[in-house]
Amino acid sequence: MKSTWSDVLILTLISVCPFHTWGQPTTKVNEQIISAISKFRAEYCASMLEAKTDRLQRYYSDTLRLMPPFQKTVLGKINASSYYNAFTDRFMIHTCTLKEVEVLDLGPQVLEIGVMTMRMTLKSTGKEFDIAGKYLNLWVKTINNEPRLLTQAWNFDQYYADLHDHLRFENVPSVLIALQPNIPVTNDIQFELAALNRLLDATITNHDGKTWSLYYCDDGKLMASYYPMNVGRKAIDDYIQMHVKELPTFEELDIRNDRIDELGNYIVEYASHIASWKNGNRSGVGLGKNIRIWRREPNHALKLFRSISMYD
Repeated sequence: MKSTWSDVLILTLISVCPFHTWGQPTTKVNEQIISAISKFRAEYCASMLEAKTDRLQRYYSDTLRLMPPFQKTVLGKINASSYYNAFTDRFMIHTCTLKEVEVLDLGPQVLEIGVMTMRMTLKSTGKEFDIAGKYLNLWVKTINNEPRLLTQAWNFDQYYADLHDHLRFENVPSVLIALQPNIPVTNDIQFELAALNRLLDATITNHDGKTWSLYYCDDGKLMASYYPMNVGRKAIDDYIQMHVKELPTFEELDIRNDRIDELGNYIVEYASHIASWKNGNRSGVGLGKNIRIWRREPNHALKLFRSISMYD
């Protein structure tokens, strides 16, 4: 009998999922780490208000990855300072709030998720913007419990038509991650994620919301662009069913990754996509980037636990 793609995917996942018992990991974070992250949130907002963002350097890891919306990925702590200096040169920040939603222990790393608001003025025109959004930070643990910021990503809860072009800073050293080499498949985790991504290519191209929803665990959080945070099974299902109706026709879609951090029960995947699309008489090529945190479930399935997406 001829094999189907779904048959191949099932055999792939069975072959790479180890059959032993996976317990739910401890998610309580060391109080010293909690305090350090809280201090960063306060100092982040203060530095934006005062346009003195260089003082955030002491919180950064040397390999910091900054993933802003409408800007290519910024790599390294020095380039991150260049981004924030360019941002505060272009905008005057009047108010800034970061509110924690959760901080979870992922083993070697700590996950922080929250919501943000900012009121700011574009200096060149005097136009004021009130923005709301959400963020995902990943911190790497250190021996002395002083975490260093490994990754910083955020997006907005709605589309701000007059703002987005002003969020591109051409003079800031940055990289189009979607055009970088994909991770070669050399181990079981890379093999499993490659299979899941190939199915996701077809799922999104076919506007198949039912299959797309199956990627998420029941207690997942989906942090999509132009929409508030979706928490839990029903909210995620409702959002995906709505979103697939908005999608254009995809002539080609390539979902890829350039980095995978294996953290035991959790896997952090740095993903991106290249989408060739058409919508009526309009067409184009879109690029974007994601952080996807997968969790191994008790039945050995790999499910999306937390995810955030940004357009380049």
